[in-house]
Amino acid sequence: MTQSREDLIKELIATEIPCEFIYVEGDGTHFFATIVSEAFTGKRLIQRHQMVYGILGDRMKEEIHALSMTTLTPEEHKAKQG
Repeated sequence: MTQSREDLIKELIATEIPCEFIYVEGDGTHFFATIVSEAFTGKRLIQRHQMVYGILGDRMKEEIHALSMTTLTPEEHKAKQG
C-alpha cells in the first residue's frame, strides 16, 4: 500500500522535530497541520514555520501546493485546550 501524502508529511516532520502531537489533513495538494513540540519554545511564529518548511524542502515546490499550519509548544497547546 502506498503511503498517503498526509502520512508522509507527518513522518518527515516527526523525524526532524520531536513532536508531542502532530495532525495533518489535506486534499492531496493543500494541507493543514497542527504540530505541538517543545522545539518551538522561545521561537517566533515565523521561525517555527521556517523549521517545518525547511524539513519539507523541495516537496513544497512539487508535491505540496499549500500548507497551513498551527505550531504550538506543549504549554500553548494545553492552554488552548482549556
